[in-house]
Amino acid sequence: MVRVVFAPALQRHVACEPCTVDGASAMQALLQALDGCPAMRGYVLDDQGNLRRHVAVFVDGAMARDRVCLSDAVTSGSEIYVVQALSGG
Repeated sequence: MVRVVFAPALQRHVACEPCTVDGASAMQALLQALDGCPAMRGYVLDDQGNLRRHVAVFVDGAMARDRVCLSDAVTSGSEIYVVQALSGG
């Protein structure tokens, strides 16, 4: 099982408890977690189902290498951490 955690900055908008899901990729696991907390979906994914620009996903402590498809592999015991990304100007 993969543990999915949404950072406090995102939970300020929508409460979404950490959960455990199945999945072979970060996207599969994330989609299952969002099924359990559908109100969070709009904060994390855009209308096309892509990761929003202001969101970052970490898999086992490392930033996801594939921001487009989130194809990074996950295994039983992996943790996905979803955070609000910072940008500068």
